[in-house]
Amino acid sequence: MLKIRLTRMGDKKSPFYRINVADSKSPRDGRFVDQIGTYNPITVPAQIDIDADKAKAWIAKGAQPTDTVRDLLANAGIIEKKAKPAKTNAIKKKKD
Repeated sequence: MLKIRLTRMGDKKSPFYRINVADSKSPRDGRFVDQIGTYNPITVPAQIDIDADKAKAWIAKGAQPTDTVRDLLANAGIIEKKAKPAKTNAIKKKKD
């Protein structure tokens, strides 16, 4: 299965990430199929550069974004935000 995920680059305590399409079984910083963007969380505001056409094409081919990448893609307006489930009162009080 193909995943769209972050690959860590940069120095110690100065992270910089590439957004890559990779096989889910390959290591985090290992072999990848395609690079579709970059993410720099250190800058204020965080700098996100994503090739929207490549991202949409890989998602159409079946690549699954990780949770973090899904949030980055949603913030960039490439995909829709994942709907959060409604809060319910799951805890019921004991009857005395």
